[in-house]
Amino acid sequence: MSKATQELPRTLGALRPSPYSEAKLADRSVKDELRNNLICKIQRGEPLFPGILGYEDTVVPQVVNAILSRHNFILLGLRGQAKTRLIRLLTTLLDETTPYIDGCEIHDNPYKPICRRCRTLVAEQGDATPISWLHRDHRYVEKLATPDVTIADMIGDIDPIKAARRGHDISDELTVHYGLLPRANRGVFAINELPDLAGKIQVGLFNIMQEGDVQIKGYPVRLPLDLMLVFTANPEDYTARGKIITPLKDRIGSEIRTHYPATLEQGIAITEQEAWLDRSSPIAVRVPDYIKQVAEQLAFLAREDKRVDKRSGVSQRLPISALENVVSNAERRALKAKEEVAVPRILDLYSALPAVTGKLELEYEGELKGGDTVARELIRTAVGKIYNQYFEGANMAQVIQWFDLGGSLKLDETADSATMVTQLSGIQGLMEKVKALGLTANEPDAVRASAAEFILEGLHAHRRIGRSEERGFSAEEKRREAPREEGGGRGERPTFRRQYN
Repeated sequence: MSKATQELPRTLGALRPSPYSEAKLADRSVKDELRNNLICKIQRGEPLFPGILGYEDTVVPQVVNAILSRHNFILLGLRGQAKTRLIRLLTTLLDETTPYIDGCEIHDNPYKPICRRCRTLVAEQGDATPISWLHRDHRYVEKLATPDVTIADMIGDIDPIKAARRGHDISDELTVHYGLLPRANRGVFAINELPDLAGKIQVGLFNIMQEGDVQIKGYPVRLPLDLMLVFTANPEDYTARGKIITPLKDRIGSEIRTHYPATLEQGIAITEQEAWLDRSSPIAVRVPDYIKQVAEQLAFLAREDKRVDKRSGVSQRLPISALENVVSNAERRALKAKEEVAVPRILDLYSALPAVTGKLELEYEGELKGGDTVARELIRTAVGKIYNQYFEGANMAQVIQWFDLGGSLKLDETADSATMVTQLSGIQGLMEKVKALGLTANEPDAVRASAAEFILEGLHAHRRIGRSEERGFSAEEKRREAPREEGGGRGERPTFRRQYN
């Protein structure tokens, strides 16, 4: 126990002249507390929800308005949009500690107890009533809604054992075993995936929100709980024809829509914040910007692709997990080659497919192709888009000509960096182009190899060179067959070998 905690008042009498006086706490609700502390943070210019990126001009102002309006609110959005993370940060707007009557299961306000046990205790002991302190981290209760959640879980039930031990009638309020809602009293209660709650549980919720009373096993129990209620849901389920009852929907003060990152830069910032890249390792890990951009672009493309189910969405966890896997593959290669630095390559993105395919919910057309094929096509397109940011308009004729003249190069993802650089240096004009990626002359082989391979992958993405499992990088089939097509006899058709990407 810290010294500050030890110095806090321990009886109701000692509490009265303290900063936690009756004038301050008796009539201040949790929503008032959140509102007042939020106002102070805004006035001091402090960050309101640290770690939440991309919502500064959209979601955060609406959440602030809801708190200032003392509304219960719901966050509507697809998976991976930081809904749960955002509502968990509401505890930062609570007082660091708050007093409650010692031993109370529902953390009663010392000046306005609502449970029978605490009312009796204060009446008997007066200013000698013992006081305990609750840290703000313990004033947040979260429940994932599932169809099997019962009224007993949420609100409470009669405890016959408690009744027998204490000699109370079973209809006595003192025999109640409180559920999650009463135990969250004087705090924030969050329900994830609200529409998954059974209808009768939703009825119990809006009764608590509006009237503050509940019925447990047929006995009316007056519980004017002091709560901030927040919910999350998928927009597809949160409709009148969905699984949400209209009276509950009507009692939720604010309905706030979340979203995925609006720009690639926002997505990269989130991924860099969340991905485990700064790891303990015997080798240094260096992730080029274009690798981060391709991983993020992959998620953006998947969200727009007609083969991916838009109702499920594509979580921000996709680029996070993919980038972690990419770095791990580069780390594994560097460890085996006994190199000092690990630098991911585009080939490592294909090795990260297990982190991608599981996060794509496919439509019928996508299912026909298969998740692996869809993911590979998305990676190829993402590489092409990022390649354009660095090399659009660049003259790559010398590199392409090398392949057109019969050159081919099959790269092994497990090859060490020195071997890769030697192979790539044999392609005329290629290593000169890496300067556009910000590389200097004294860069390690791992960095140069990754950059040159990115250029080849970009050319392949734009079908200026080909790539197959057998030959690796080579001339694009159509380019190689074009002279034959022009000089062939009447009716002669060029033959194309299938490419495996």
